[in-house]
Amino acid sequence: MPTTVLFLDKPHPYLPEQLAAMGYHCQHAYTESAEALRGDLATCTGIVLRSRFPLDRAFLEQCPQLKFIARMGIGLEHVDIDFAERRGIKVLNSPEGSRDTVAEQTLGMMLGLLNHIHKADREIRRGIWDRKANHSYELRHRTVGIIGYGNIGTAVAQRLSGFGCSVVAYDKFRHNYGGPLAEEVSLQRLQAEADIVTVHIPYSEANHYFVDEAFLRAFRKPIFLLNTARGLVLDTAALARQLKAGQVIGAALDVLEYEEQAFNTLELDSLPEPFQYLRQAENVILTPHTAGLSREVMGSHARVLVEKIGELELFA
Repeated sequence: MPTTVLFLDKPHPYLPEQLAAMGYHCQHAYTESAEALRGDLATCTGIVLRSRFPLDRAFLEQCPQLKFIARMGIGLEHVDIDFAERRGIKVLNSPEGSRDTVAEQTLGMMLGLLNHIHKADREIRRGIWDRKANHSYELRHRTVGIIGYGNIGTAVAQRLSGFGCSVVAYDKFRHNYGGPLAEEVSLQRLQAEADIVTVHIPYSEANHYFVDEAFLRAFRKPIFLLNTARGLVLDTAALARQLKAGQVIGAALDVLEYEEQAFNTLELDSLPEPFQYLRQAENVILTPHTAGLSREVMGSHARVLVEKIGELELFA
């Protein structure tokens, strides 16, 4: 009979409340080390977390009773999914929970780039009133290329629908997904037509530096580039070079390849030269991995995971 769900990161209260109503005993361990949790891991049925520990094979071998892992968020790069599946452990995440907040920040960053909002704001604070150098680009005259047409990519397309721009989408894992919001195209066609490119793909070894020098140089026109996905899908040094060359007109990054797994601390002054260039560039917007951190998002993740855990029917 299933019993204990171990919460390794603090959830929205709705999640443990609903799991308790299903019959689970909810145990909270937000600060304990993996070594200190050894006894609890040996008996738990479920683990709920964001990204505090890497759930690799060595960790999962300490969990002989484990039936599911529930990730409050999207990325699963810190979970050994193959080993979990071989052990019969269900791996759940909740990309539906943050699709709207990430899409909204993506659109905000896009409009910020095209309208020089961040640049003009900084100039005025320095006493500079320069209208001519801050002429905008109208979104309605541009083609937006969405790379990765899953939960967030489709939410971005929905929000773009009111702007009158053309939207094309490429997703190597999906077929026949085109419709009124976006036209399904090959990567080559996206690179031929896009003025703005926004990246929404998960991190995996296959996607490491998906956005590299060759990728950026393949665009027929200079582009604006946005990444609110994962830092390691983009080669920062290549981006810096292409910004200097003018192939990338401007960039907006919510994620960096240098981030620690937990995303919470980053010593900016110690990062390599390519980041220092982005940091001072007037045509670059940087945010600290906050696109998925709205005030409402943890409640959304909780509702998604309650539904998915309920569908496991472990008490049947």
